Amino acid sequence: MRKILVALSGGVDSAVAALLLKEQGYDISGAYIRTWMNEEMPLADCPAQQDIEDSRAVAEHLGIDYEIVNLVNEYREHVVNYLVEGYKEGITPNPDIMCNREMKFGIFQNYALKNGFDTIATGHYVRSTKNPDHSYDLLEGLDKNKDQTYFLALLHQSQIARALFPVGELQKPEVRELAKRHNLPNASKKDSQGICFLGDMNINRFLEHYIEDKPGNIVNSEGKVLGRHRGLHRYTTGQRRGIGVPSNTDNEAYVVTKLDMERNELVVAFDRPDSPGLYTSEVELYGLSFTNRPVTEACELLAKPRYRDPSQEIHYTPTGSNTAKVTFAEPQRALSSGQVLALYDGEKLLGGGFYR
Repeated sequence: MRKILVALSGGVDSAVAALLLKEQGYDISGAYIRTWMNEEMPLADCPAQQDIEDSRAVAEHLGIDYEIVNLVNEYREHVVNYLVEGYKEGITPNPDIMCNREMKFGIFQNYALKNGFDTIATGHYVRSTKNPDHSYDLLEGLDKNKDQTYFLALLHQSQIARALFPVGELQKPEVRELAKRHNLPNASKKDSQGICFLGDMNINRFLEHYIEDKPGNIVNSEGKVLGRHRGLHRYTTGQRRGIGVPSNTDNEAYVVTKLDMERNELVVAFDRPDSPGLYTSEVELYGLSFTNRPVTEACELLAKPRYRDPSQEIHYTPTGSNTAKVTFAEPQRALSSGQVLALYDGEKLLGGGFYR
């Protein structure tokens, strides 16, 4: 009998994942992954304690073993430092994707394997399929509104092979109904939003503790000075609110189009389709990672520029061992350096890479 360690986040999705596996007769245990201590950032309203109580209550209700796996130091090293350094360099990091690759399906998965478990399971809305050659592919979840393949775009085959995604075959309302029918203690709990260790805390308030402000000019594409910014780490491409430059007489808002780190200038333009630097049809990818076989030939694929974005038609051209050029069929708005483009063949996730 397969022995499975379920990552219980405190939310309903992972709780139902554990429920389904238990009903299928697997030998399962539950574990809460502790990634942040509130004492480190008392201004953050992290719901960790409530999540611990909820995940423990789920384990008790299901009658399974439960533990807290303390990965606070590892999370600081692999996710928080990555987040801070990214903003220092003028890119927009994606901590959720990094947390999945480095923490849940990295350090936590290795912990499970070292402690006698055969695999881990999570509450991601993703489907996993086994191929005739015994490799695994990830497919979009059946619930397209909840599909989370984007966040798993940088996983490796070895990580996917040791992971189960029980709710990927369900619609979200079905998950809620199962939780209520089986009287799970968190059946009505709202879905979490954002990065846990920030909670309701604004990202800029968090970064103030790590990055010193370096004020500079706000300019348009012609170099005309429109105002002053407090520090480039406070902005991201596509941002409209909080720039500090008023709209024009036609009530058109400015939007960030570039962070010029060399000049320490924030470049803005009116939010129009023809504004310089706002839309792009071609990007370079680096740090490419594939979930199964690498894509080594130029071809037509689908891609998601961001989570929640619909799939876009692209032409993909490899340019190196882990780099590629991507041309979009339709121009894309405000693609931020450091974010991830997820690559697909239909519903199948192929991998992803970072925007240059």
